Amino acid sequence: MSEYQTHVFTTALYYVILAVGWNLLAGYTGQFSLAHHTFAGIGAYTSALLVLHARVPLLVGIAAGVVVAAAAGYGLGTLCLRMRAIYLALATWAFAESVRLLITVEYQITRGDLGLKAPFLFGTPRSMGYYYVFLALAVASVLVAWQIVHSRIGVYMRAIRDDEEAAAVMGVDTFKWKRWVFAVSAVFAATAGGFQAHYVGLLSPTPMKFNEMAVIVVMVIVGGLRTFSGPILGAVFIELLFEWLRAWGEVRMVLFALLVIVVARAYPGGFAGIFWSLGRVAGRINREPIL
Repeated sequence: MSEYQTHVFTTALYYVILAVGWNLLAGYTGQFSLAHHTFAGIGAYTSALLVLHARVPLLVGIAAGVVVAAAAGYGLGTLCLRMRAIYLALATWAFAESVRLLITVEYQITRGDLGLKAPFLFGTPRSMGYYYVFLALAVASVLVAWQIVHSRIGVYMRAIRDDEEAAAVMGVDTFKWKRWVFAVSAVFAATAGGFQAHYVGLLSPTPMKFNEMAVIVVMVIVGGLRTFSGPILGAVFIELLFEWLRAWGEVRMVLFALLVIVVARAYPGGFAGIFWSLGRVAGRINREPIL
């Protein structure tokens, strides 16, 4: 692959991690948070600041960023997860904007819009190693998510999503497990954000704007909300489409919004649902007797 192609696929793998983490929260637990991208930013800034000022090793900085983001996710979940639907979305959006504005104005610490320099993981931005690191992280994220979804906790998550009151009556501690999933999804985001910080080498508040969250939502919905493979398919497809339409600028977001409307209206299961339906049709054709 060329250097540009490697960068595009590395970025796609970064979004796979984010999309898989958000799908655990929104798709499987039914909690529509709009702060997922913020936890990636928290992981990135925490790691970069510790590496620059405390001189800790890169991996220690990334791990610290994950811990801070998990704690922030746990705390935010404690405050907000008794809210429902639009109120939860608004509360998490307010948190995300507050963190972004704080990072923007704290020039002495975060350098604000001037950008905070983060040391490269491999000493240079031009290394094939980043692609393999993000590939390994994406595979690990998918495996962890698979274990969660197909465990007893996954049963609780789906029960909460389908009917929270009924789940509570059956003995499920709904608040406990919603908060747990909130923290776990923050870990996914912070892990991706921490490694991304030491890949791009320069941090700014721009990726913490709502546009970034919108991209993650589009990826999951287009790929297939409430499906396991959907976020993976959606993240890769949207990132490739995003690069292909780069010359269109912000018009891309309008096109993505239209794409979400079409998918939600015509194919609620997204790409994953389409492929599943095609597989069923192919299976029926193969089972038909040949005259």
